[in-house]
Amino acid sequence: MKGLATVAAISALANSVSAHYIFETLTAGSTKFDVYQYIRKNSNYNSPVTDLASNDLRCNVGATGSGTETIAMTAGESFSFTLDVAVYHQGPTSIYLSKAPGAAADYDGSGEWFKIKDFGPTFSNGQATWPLQQTYTYTLPKCIENGDYLLRISQLAIHNPWPAGIPQFYTSCAQITVTGGTGSANPQNVLIPGAFKDTDPGYTVNIYNNFQNYTVPGPAPLTC
Repeated sequence: MKGLATVAAISALANSVSAHYIFETLTAGSTKFDVYQYIRKNSNYNSPVTDLASNDLRCNVGATGSGTETIAMTAGESFSFTLDVAVYHQGPTSIYLSKAPGAAADYDGSGEWFKIKDFGPTFSNGQATWPLQQTYTYTLPKCIENGDYLLRISQLAIHNPWPAGIPQFYTSCAQITVTGGTGSANPQNVLIPGAFKDTDPGYTVNIYNNFQNYTVPGPAPLTC
């Protein structure tokens, strides 16, 4: 009986671990690269970050520049992040940039961040449709400055409404070197942690009760 209980516990743990997802592959232009080649590898497998005061909100648990390559990209170039499995928890996905003071590999993300894209819900006939995808694609803004950046993607899962449940951040960062930017951008900068609060309507919303509109947490995306 004890052996069966142990097996059941191990199985439950395995299922809980596998019940998440992680952004692990970067595509730049038309080239899809190896898993974690240009994305910082985290140490918590595919588990989320839930502490709004944690530095792990920047790039995930244990995700540093050590052993991660930095890819050269051109402002205006398209890119994609691909997960191990498609997102299936309701919630928005957002993309941020933070300019490194030197090499991206040496940067801890403690400087300012600005958002460049939100993937939020659409509403029709009283129903919300979320962009639950395995790959998210966008374009580097042409108006940003040249230099090294952390390119952060994060999906905020709000399927377990606050405060009974705790929203979950599934986050990864790529390391990029940007050329060809005009430097004319005037983004709304924030710090991470600090950009997201447990009073944000997009964090506290109950998607199962009179859910008619939605505001993604964080600053407005940059427009060039």
